[in-house]
Amino acid sequence: MTPATGIGTAEHPLRVAIIGAGPTGFYAADHLLRARNVVVEVDLYDRLPTPFGLVRGGVAPDHQKIKAVTASFDKVAAHPRLRFFGNVEIGRELSVEDLRRHYHQVVYCTGAQTDRRMGIPGEDLVGSHPATEFVAWYNGHPDYRDKPFDLSVERVAVIGVGNVAVDVARILCRTADELLQTDIADHALEALRKSRIREVYLIGRRGPAQAAFTNPEIKELGELADAEITVPGDEAELDPVSRESLEKTHDRATMKKVDIIKSYAGRPATGKSRRLVLRFLMSPVEILGDPTGHVSAIKLVRNVLYATPSGAVQAKATDQMEILPVGLVFRSVGYRGVPVPGVPFHDAWGVILNDTGRVLDPETKQPITGEYTAGWIKRGPSGVIGTNKPDAAETVQCMLEDVAEGRVRPAPAPSREAVERLVTERQPRFFSYADWLRLNEIEVSKGGPAGRPRIKLTSVEDMLGAVGR
Repeated sequence: MTPATGIGTAEHPLRVAIIGAGPTGFYAADHLLRARNVVVEVDLYDRLPTPFGLVRGGVAPDHQKIKAVTASFDKVAAHPRLRFFGNVEIGRELSVEDLRRHYHQVVYCTGAQTDRRMGIPGEDLVGSHPATEFVAWYNGHPDYRDKPFDLSVERVAVIGVGNVAVDVARILCRTADELLQTDIADHALEALRKSRIREVYLIGRRGPAQAAFTNPEIKELGELADAEITVPGDEAELDPVSRESLEKTHDRATMKKVDIIKSYAGRPATGKSRRLVLRFLMSPVEILGDPTGHVSAIKLVRNVLYATPSGAVQAKATDQMEILPVGLVFRSVGYRGVPVPGVPFHDAWGVILNDTGRVLDPETKQPITGEYTAGWIKRGPSGVIGTNKPDAAETVQCMLEDVAEGRVRPAPAPSREAVERLVTERQPRFFSYADWLRLNEIEVSKGGPAGRPRIKLTSVEDMLGAVGR
């Protein structure tokens, strides 16, 4: 059904800007371009020259199978009605008002770019870092390639038991030979080769049954070439509250997870040079520093679990404390969205203010015509890469419903040519998808002789120079 406005026809295509070229951006583009009876033109923007968001900058380098999803994104990008504008930042080269002038609809898919804080004393000491920054550093994100991490210490605490926390612990425990088979950034490979870290603690505030990591992730920790894994026996056992909860749900995946963790409690030492210790029912209450302001230890409180009236299992602090000597702390207690200048934001939730993907006016709580959001910046940081596909589909459904019912913003300059002129004027060194494919070819060819998937270029200038931009 074509709306009375005539927008969405071959003569007057629906013009859509997607901000953020991570998985959600590609999923949204794919759904839009497959729409029946509506002709859509999509421009996909990213502030980095490279597409794929966390697939390139967040997925661990030793998890190459997960990165294979980019092959499907290449197919989306090959659509004749899709263009990629990399190295273009909204709020710098283009404003939200620029987008509203040139597009009928705008979809914000900017993800969750920063971390949540723990809110404890000592969190800003030297050697206390967000895990997100360490992940970005070893993945070669241009913003973090020069970030210093002191790997000369012997003990590290990773706070959190989600997959990101597990990734950090695993990378710290990998041997140089293991890392050489990955696409880890060269600067990180060299630093980790010289690492003096011998003990890594992975610390969770609740028990094994509530740990957020997946079974493949925790199983992989037991297969490291040169790191023993262990967990205190009493912390591996289920407490009464968790046991009762599990008996009610019969969650087979959680039961399997608990079994894997229990198996680590009884493992005999085999003489490996590093030790990875899982700790449960412990919360950090303070990071302690030495006289020079560097991390020297972390103070933990032991927790007990209780069930809320809704049945959720929560942690409550006891009076038992423990001080763990460590020289480095990584917090991995959740991601958080960053506001887009000019777009309504719910600060407490860390997401764009929206209803099932339609951006809402903060005063009236009514949808703003032509404004949408999808992915983590829409719903918060939950799920895996694939979770963003149905999330994007939900948003696109709202967009197409609005088109069918004539709720479309009348953009004053809705043409491909007008946009290209504007982008070229504001950012003449923008990156096209053809530029990315050439850069990809260069990185892969550099990695080949070394037996690696690719050797990444990690500075924007190097990326631009490599393709003559």
